[in-house]
Amino acid sequence: MSYPLIKNLRVIESSAFIAAPLAGLTLAQYGADVIRVDLIGGGIDYGRLPMMPGGRSLYWAGLNKGKRSIAIDIRKPEGRELLRALVVAPGDAGGVLLTNIGSPWLSHELLVQTREDLISCTISGNPDGSTAVDYTVNAAAGFPAMTGDGNIQAPINHVLPAWDIACAYQAAFALMAAAMQRALTGAGAELRLALSDVAFTTLSHLGLIAEAELLGMDRPSIGNHIYGAFGRDFGTSDNQRVMVAGISASQWTALCKACGLDASFAEMDDAKRFEARETIAAKVEAWCLKRDFAEVERVFNLNKVCWGRYRTVSDLIANDPRVSLTNPVFERVDTPGIGEHLTAGATVSIVGVKREPVHPAPWLGQHTEEVLAQVLGLGSGEIGGLFDAGIVAGPDRDPHHSNVGGSSNKGLIKPL
Repeated sequence: MSYPLIKNLRVIESSAFIAAPLAGLTLAQYGADVIRVDLIGGGIDYGRLPMMPGGRSLYWAGLNKGKRSIAIDIRKPEGRELLRALVVAPGDAGGVLLTNIGSPWLSHELLVQTREDLISCTISGNPDGSTAVDYTVNAAAGFPAMTGDGNIQAPINHVLPAWDIACAYQAAFALMAAAMQRALTGAGAELRLALSDVAFTTLSHLGLIAEAELLGMDRPSIGNHIYGAFGRDFGTSDNQRVMVAGISASQWTALCKACGLDASFAEMDDAKRFEARETIAAKVEAWCLKRDFAEVERVFNLNKVCWGRYRTVSDLIANDPRVSLTNPVFERVDTPGIGEHLTAGATVSIVGVKREPVHPAPWLGQHTEEVLAQVLGLGSGEIGGLFDAGIVAGPDRDPHHSNVGGSSNKGLIKPL
């Protein structure tokens, strides 16, 4: 589901991996017309795991819901010129580029010569433009040495690409801020965002850099304990596992009451709870192990404990109402080449504003003719010539399209 909040904004997205596509998805979910440019036949992400038996990537489809798709051979000079033309096309809506392709032929410096109010956002690995991905940045940020029981000699990598996700939302926010500024002043902006800067500034915001510099200490690994407060995982008598957190005063009071901890524990502040975490955990663990999950759930809920059950994703979608049609964030869509499935729309709920249905990910080039005609004003003869020369392609060149027969316009986005 999306919201028609971002009006009169067209974003040309030429990207790969997670951060830039997720930024584009975020903009699309709030109403921007995001036109994704892919190589004919698909780029490096189009076959990325996980994939359906027929070969279509669930990863790609998940990140490209709600976008229009145009397939261009940007390896050819004519294809590059066409992409540049899409970015700088006249009109208040356009002139916005989202990319992580740091190529000179798509640089802000070049494009702004044609359109002075251009807004571009280029995501790089490092500030100097050198390559980095979430996992290499995370290694440098120190987190694998403090995750679980990790250390520098035996680091534990996090499976969640947290820096990609944070980078995506910062990019979407920055693009919207720049678009608002352009609407007021007429001035464009060149935005540069490095993945490593997202990680390292977060270290600063959370106090870890100051901790190392001023206190002369690196944060140690502490297993599954929550740093600076109380929280950990615990098992039940029937081999289920729960996560418990007692961070705020009310959460801590609730946990003490549920598990029968005496007044000496109930009066502890955050620092004392953290210092005594092993002693407290032993008591909570003993309490949990005497009860099955149903009893733990009943008592925790009765006392309003802050807790959660450990689940697999399959268990989550089968049994947790938060990931179901009872939650307006989710709905079922029929994605071409994939089939009907549960999917998520915009995360924010806006009171009094109706959500629009999720538009499933398109076929590669599903909107090629439409975009060339509407954005560049090309006639049918010019468009036909581009097809004949192999500069652009439609959905028939999608490697998975022929497997299901016929192109689908279901969920077609209304152009600006």
